[in-house]
Amino acid sequence: MIRSMTGFASGKGTHGPHSWTWELRSVNGKGLDMRLRVPDWLTGLEAALRATLSKSLSRGNVTLSMRLNREDAAPELALNEAAMAAALAALEQTQELAAARGITLAPSRASDLLALKGMMDAGADADDPAPLVAHLTSEFSGLLAAFVDMRRTEGEALAIVLNTQLDQIAELTAQAAEIAEQRKDKMAQALRENLARVLENAQGADPDRVAQELAVIAVKADITEEIDRLSAHVDAARELLGQDGAVGRKLDFLMQEFNREANTLCSKAQSSDLTSIGLALKAVIDQMREQVQNVE
Repeated sequence: MIRSMTGFASGKGTHGPHSWTWELRSVNGKGLDMRLRVPDWLTGLEAALRATLSKSLSRGNVTLSMRLNREDAAPELALNEAAMAAALAALEQTQELAAARGITLAPSRASDLLALKGMMDAGADADDPAPLVAHLTSEFSGLLAAFVDMRRTEGEALAIVLNTQLDQIAELTAQAAEIAEQRKDKMAQALRENLARVLENAQGADPDRVAQELAVIAVKADITEEIDRLSAHVDAARELLGQDGAVGRKLDFLMQEFNREANTLCSKAQSSDLTSIGLALKAVIDQMREQVQNVE
């Protein structure tokens, strides 16, 4: 089933002291154009999100906006046991050396030891963005799934509109074929009368040459090929609408072919009824082309 290039999804989450909200939206575009607004200090996040988007999307102007907040709270401290053991060993050695020389040292307090550099750790994630980047990258899959699902839902609605327009084109094409069939006898009779009139009033004219010229005129007025191609284009469009994946470019090209056949039918019409049908075809095709611009 086709997907629309129009979509939207939003989400929010938390990780440690950080909280965020983000929005993912897109509109139609000739290719895949991605604009991501994420904090620069989250090293590697933008590249990871771009790679994920590229795997799931083929076309559209896509914008990702993210707002990240950090709760101002004291960091969670942890004792560096190795540093404390080394400090205690050094303190014990110092006391033994002082006692051997008859020197009495004042008792050491725990606060003195804890104040030493490297004795307390502020947590592994305090200044390292990697854990947050990994969490955000994982969370983004849910946002992207909701976004793709909306584009698919929009595509289903779009397919209904396009199939309705194809029904109209098929009906108008059938009407044109019926009129063309009905006028065959009249055109043949008119050609015979024109041939007789020319031969009567053109002394020395070659009957075969005149007949050839009239046959060329008859071929130029025949819309059988245009009707056949319009019918074939309707079948091709229906097949594309039933496929998965990005078919927007193919549909857009097909709309050019639809328009070309409608223009040719109008130029060959030579009757008000066929001209009206040709103009109606062009109107429906133009409406369909506008809708096709939203197909991925």
